[in-house]
Amino acid sequence: MADEPGELNTVIRTFTNEVHAQIAQAVLDANGIDSGLIRDDAGGMMPWLQQLHPIRLVVREEDSAQAVDILNSPPPPNQ
Repeated sequence: MADEPGELNTVIRTFTNEVHAQIAQAVLDANGIDSGLIRDDAGGMMPWLQQLHPIRLVVREEDSAQAVDILNSPPPPNQ
């Protein structure tokens, strides 16, 4: 099945910790980029599976370059 335009289907980063994944997703959300988290941990009932099957952060293909740049940029200095 071909991917539909605009689907959240491009994995830009993986995490073995749900908190780190949610922080990255919040950063993207704050910058206006839609994202999703794909987990294979039995709906959160078996979090240790995240070590074997990392959480995947996905975005739209057209947003992937900008999303990676945002996540790779250092945080702004405190004022």
